[in-house]
Amino acid sequence: MSPEARQTDETYEAFLEHVRTYNYVGDAAGVLGWDQQVTMPEEGTPARSKQSSALSTLRHDLLTDDDLAAWLDELDGAVEDERQAVVREVERAHERASAVPEDLVKRISEASSNALPVWEGAKADADFSQFEETLQELVELRREYAAEIDPDRDPYEVLFENFEPYIDIETAEAILTRLREELPALIDAIADSDVEPADPFEGEYDPAAQEDLVREALDTLGYDWDRGRLDTAAHPFSTGTQFDARVTTRFAPADPMGAVGSTIHEFGHASYTLGLPDEHYGTPLGDSRDMTVHESQSRLWENHVGRSLPFWRLFAPAVEDHLGVDATPRALYEHANEVYDDNLIRVEADELTYHMHIVVRFEIERDLIRGDLEVSEVPQVWNDKYEEYLGVRPENDAEGCLQDIHWSHGNFGYFPTYSLGSVLASQLFAAAERELGALDDDIESGEFDRLYGWLNENVHGHGCRYTTPELIREATGEEFTADYFLDYATEKYGDLYDL
Repeated sequence: MSPEARQTDETYEAFLEHVRTYNYVGDAAGVLGWDQQVTMPEEGTPARSKQSSALSTLRHDLLTDDDLAAWLDELDGAVEDERQAVVREVERAHERASAVPEDLVKRISEASSNALPVWEGAKADADFSQFEETLQELVELRREYAAEIDPDRDPYEVLFENFEPYIDIETAEAILTRLREELPALIDAIADSDVEPADPFEGEYDPAAQEDLVREALDTLGYDWDRGRLDTAAHPFSTGTQFDARVTTRFAPADPMGAVGSTIHEFGHASYTLGLPDEHYGTPLGDSRDMTVHESQSRLWENHVGRSLPFWRLFAPAVEDHLGVDATPRALYEHANEVYDDNLIRVEADELTYHMHIVVRFEIERDLIRGDLEVSEVPQVWNDKYEEYLGVRPENDAEGCLQDIHWSHGNFGYFPTYSLGSVLASQLFAAAERELGALDDDIESGEFDRLYGWLNENVHGHGCRYTTPELIREATGEEFTADYFLDYATEKYGDLYDL
């Protein structure tokens, strides 16, 4: 080995150790965030906001450190393959973080932590006015953040890149526009259909029985309980690392299928996290590729597996065992895929109208950040858009603009990745079946190893080695497209509703 190569190796190892420390601090902050939403006492917020702020500040310091900057300069162009991917990812994060003053990072962290209980209280009282001032602060802070990174660019585009840095906003908007333009015809045809999907559920079901049911669903899908756990949260989510990937769900007495769907959705996130390479923990090679890919995994398991007829042939006995509902697999399948023309809640939405919920949020948060919409106007605009796009109008703010937690975290730009992820899920599932053959028999028999193996080889195992478009091409052989989702939706719901 030449002296130059030896020096590069030594620099890379020092750089990598610094990167690991940065990521360990972020993972610790993630555990505190999980605790705040799941187990923290109600009065713990003042201390938690300070703790979260301290970790955010420390992480910011590590990412903007002068030594890191020097290492990045030395390594740029001096390393190849996987090492170059690590440098690329860290360099991008370093450049963005270096543009943002530490004081602003601290203010954003504290404001987001303090916002959570305010949002929870406002939602409980169905009163947006309680949250309006807090939301205004978060919008202003995020505008300031975007301006620090690039004052000459669209601030919403800058924020969108926090969640999806490699799919440009034009591509995202084009896909959302296509869904908004093409799905309503299918939704309207379903509404006009004479088919009435089965509904085998009556009355209310004990949350404890529902928990037993969703735990069996996790068992059936192969969730690794040694590296995960199940809890409840006001807004279900998954978080963690390849060594500790936790899921949460929630239970509504009259909607046990909602709990099954949300649990499988979060399981999909966790399956991705648990599939990341153990040996690369703490580096970009052991981290998930951004939110479009993450959402593709949750939507693949929720929709292409959990909402499939083969799954309900497998899982119908569990529904009878835990809930006492003796229903045919076909009845459960029809109920799991019923398209509702009067649903106001995104997380309870069917697979088709779900994307209209996303379009509403995308358009509102985009206009908020761009300054084209006042915070005080959000409830009215939200309600008007729901009436226009979904034909329903919220009766109060809790079932309207306060239903999601994302804005209380300051996460503007997140929502489009839900639809992008659904679109990618269909493209990935189609690619898996092209290589493996139809997966219906595997799903019906509870054999998921082939699907897991394909996803691990083509998605999970790469970490952040590839950009999102590169990963899609590597996995599917094609560019990112909505064709597979629209074809899948047309075929599936055409069969369900005799269209």
